[in-house]
Amino acid sequence: MTHATPSLSLIVPAYNEESNIAETVRQIAAEAARLVPGFEIVIVDDGSRDGTCAAALEIGKTIPLRLLRFSRNFGKEQAIMAGLNAARGDAVVILDADLQEPISYLEPMLKHRAEGYDMVYAVRANRTDEGIAKRLFTRVFYKFINYGGETSIPEDARDFRLMDRKVVNALCALPENNRFMKGLYSWVGFRSIAVPIKLAPRKGGSSKFGFRSLLRHGLTGMTSFTNWPLRVWTGIGFGIAVLSILYGFWIFLRTLFFGVDVPGWSTLTVAVFLLGGVQLISVGVLGEYLARVFAEVKGRPGYIIAEEIETTPEGK
Repeated sequence: MTHATPSLSLIVPAYNEESNIAETVRQIAAEAARLVPGFEIVIVDDGSRDGTCAAALEIGKTIPLRLLRFSRNFGKEQAIMAGLNAARGDAVVILDADLQEPISYLEPMLKHRAEGYDMVYAVRANRTDEGIAKRLFTRVFYKFINYGGETSIPEDARDFRLMDRKVVNALCALPENNRFMKGLYSWVGFRSIAVPIKLAPRKGGSSKFGFRSLLRHGLTGMTSFTNWPLRVWTGIGFGIAVLSILYGFWIFLRTLFFGVDVPGWSTLTVAVFLLGGVQLISVGVLGEYLARVFAEVKGRPGYIIAEEIETTPEGK
């Protein structure tokens, strides 16, 4: 059931989710119809290489939806933003297309909104389904990104969340293109509450976030929400400079009182390689920040929509 001005927009970013998208839309539509008077479903096809788009259009013959198809794969963060920009509802829900986040949690989210919360977000009840390495990487990453940051980003927060229209408007008004959405959700503020959820197994397909994708995503988050890496290398440089001065003073005193001895080749080699390594690492950290600035200065859009389709069920 859809209205001209829906009370709820449900955004589903999808990348190679041919086996899941139809069942996801069915479950979303059934639950939303039970809970709200009017809703819309917005599918954002993030340049899928399989039949995700065709499967969405097929289910659109029985369930009304809007399909935004990217010209290529721009990434989940941009797919979320495309959905937020297109959403027309008084409230907006973001959820994945892999069916791991049960739509049954939508009801308690709506209840929290009725209590006055502007943003209700899901957090993982546990991470027992993940390997030790990934859990350790995640914990360390959030410790680093929250160290000295303007806002605290919840470690186990998911993209599955319900937001009031004013939160959506605030997110859409931000001009940056390199987006780390979990950080932006925290940065805009508003009254928020977490809802613990238990993830369900994927119904089909595989996760699109491998270690390389997670690492790239983590670098975006680091450079977007904290300056401490730059400050760390400033401190390291200062510390090395102080030690060098003290060591030079020590060499001066030793030479003054004990004469000149034969300099050690190993000491010189270690010092050169140490300082060279520190300089290269610090230049690399600076380069990451400059790369983000360069991308923003170019002013290219974060995504390109190749096609937008609004389906109407047959016979209606």
